[in-house]
Amino acid sequence: MFFECCAAPRRENCVCGRFKVLRVKHEEAGISRRLLCLGLVPGVMIEVLRAAPLGDPLEIRCQGYNLALRREELSLLDLERIVD
Repeated sequence: MFFECCAAPRRENCVCGRFKVLRVKHEEAGISRRLLCLGLVPGVMIEVLRAAPLGDPLEIRCQGYNLALRREELSLLDLERIVD
C-alpha cells in the first residue's frame, strides 16, 4: 500500500498527494462504518498531508477538515491517485 512509504525516516519517498476514494472495503464492519460516517465515501477527494514522526497515523484532508487516521484504517480504502 502506498501509505507504507510515508514513514519519517524516508520522507523523500512520501507519496503525499490527492486521491479519489473508489470504495470502502467492508472487511472490518466497525471501522468501515466509521470511515463512511467521517465522510470517506466513494467519489470523495482526499489529500494525504503528512505522517506522524513514527509514520502512524497519517493526516488527511477530507471535505474541508483534517483527520488523523491509522494506516490500518486507511488500508480499507481503495484509492486512485489524482494527477494535477
